[in-house]
Amino acid sequence: MKKISVIGIVIVFSFFSFSSCAKKPSLPKAGSAKAEDMLTLIPKQAKGILIVNFHRAMLTEAAKKAIKEEENYKKYQEFTKITGIDPEKDIFFIAGAMTGKPGPTQQEGVIFLNLKYKKDVLLAAMKKQEAAIKEEDYNGITIYSGGEGAAKRPANGAFLDDSNIILGNKEAVKAVIDVYQKKSENVLKSEELSSLIKNANKDALLWSALLFPLEAIKKLTDQNPMLKSLEGISSLLIYFDYKNKSLLAEIKAMSSDETKNKQLAALLNGLKVGGTLASTKDQDVADLMNKIEITSGPDHIRIYANIPEDLLTKLGEKMKKEKKGEIR
Repeated sequence: MKKISVIGIVIVFSFFSFSSCAKKPSLPKAGSAKAEDMLTLIPKQAKGILIVNFHRAMLTEAAKKAIKEEENYKKYQEFTKITGIDPEKDIFFIAGAMTGKPGPTQQEGVIFLNLKYKKDVLLAAMKKQEAAIKEEDYNGITIYSGGEGAAKRPANGAFLDDSNIILGNKEAVKAVIDVYQKKSENVLKSEELSSLIKNANKDALLWSALLFPLEAIKKLTDQNPMLKSLEGISSLLIYFDYKNKSLLAEIKAMSSDETKNKQLAALLNGLKVGGTLASTKDQDVADLMNKIEITSGPDHIRIYANIPEDLLTKLGEKMKKEKKGEIR
């Protein structure tokens, strides 16, 4: 009896030992980082995040085929020659964080690159492209500011270490540096977003978690009463993946109003039926619509699709022909 008790105690102790030794997210190291490691760099105040497993994406047949196309391959080779970075071998994760509120106003945010690179080579290429690069020291890390980005404001960036580069508006870049230097907390300490992240498909090629302030949804529905069913949606979970030669996609809108969830699912299913009927002359489009499932639950609306690669290829070829005017 005593032996059984001792064995039981050992098993319980071992269980807790292994649980406590489970790998926690740490600063992302190029080549060995996991998706969760990217979260350690994202500021706590982030309202939305996007993580792309770029290295795994580049290993898919679709990516390899796209790279080998003559025009793309020339650009690929040119990029590698100028930067010293081979995207297929050297880039591992690309992440994004939105630090402002969702809406039509100018957004604050930052992009993260987890990769193997040589700072001197990349910096020389940058300065050749933009001669008027300015440098600013922030807590021992240099912030580089150059020409205008997409938001018509100077682009800013910093080399955090030999595995991570950040790009974005200056305040967001500084916020990331503070997190990197452990002067402020990361997104894992955010009560709202971290609880959402726990339910994300973090093994997917691409996944995203986004918070929706109630006032942003209300403003949207006030502008367009037809979107009234969106009221109550507080957040989104999105993922795209590639398995067994199929594209998997899911959008899950979180809402605690079960009645409105049913209404929105019914509206979306109605639009889907309309799309299917409109595509009776194109079986491939009809097949695509039939691959989409729309359901609802007490706390969510879910849109899910499992689309075979060959169907996507057919549709892609048709789009190319339509662009060239071969299909009318």
